[in-house]
Amino acid sequence: MTETDPLRVAMIEAAERQLASSADQEVATRAVCEAVGVSQPVLYRLFGDKRGLLDAVADHGYERYAALKAAQEQTDDPVVDLHAGWDGHMAFAHANPALYQLMFTPRPWSHSTARDRVMDLLTAALTRCAAVGALKLEPRTAAQLILAANVGTALDHIARPAQFDDPALSHRMRDAVFSHVLATTPAQHDTDPLRTAALRLRAQLQLGATDALEPVETALLQRWLERITNP
Repeated sequence: MTETDPLRVAMIEAAERQLASSADQEVATRAVCEAVGVSQPVLYRLFGDKRGLLDAVADHGYERYAALKAAQEQTDDPVVDLHAGWDGHMAFAHANPALYQLMFTPRPWSHSTARDRVMDLLTAALTRCAAVGALKLEPRTAAQLILAANVGTALDHIARPAQFDDPALSHRMRDAVFSHVLATTPAQHDTDPLRTAALRLRAQLQLGATDALEPVETALLQRWLERITNP
């Protein structure tokens, strides 16, 4: 959800600035309140506690991430767009290292939805790939593999820049993962033509329903296709 309360947004942005400038990536609630000119009870009223504030910063980071993704030019080739999406993810991490770590480093107490929503964006991109027969796996499974690799590579670049300073490393990781989930041509890896056809039809139905079927019929067809693609 996009933030609309000006005071809430001001406190989130103050916390993000402090996070970015802090050597240990710590955020002091008192300093955040002083930066905005409010008392600490205001922070507790708006966010519950420091953890709630950090969750809000992470989710606000997702809004920026999603805006960059939306601005990315979409071509007629979803595989080309997927490659650009990996590079865009790495660029976001490079430009916002502290925010990126907050968004993607596991925090057991966190209720942030940032990573889940990034997963949803990636799944949507992979559904486009499946719709043209370019995906070997179910989109959600492929998204889990790609995001894990993308995040791991980005976090290593942030945490150990001296060890991961080769600009080609990211693309080598990308190509290795993509070779596992993408078909170079629809027929190249067609070891199970029924499953391949089901993956493609299921993705096409997710992208745009048909008027030829009633909603309940579409839901039933989707269920059948799911059973074929996930035996």
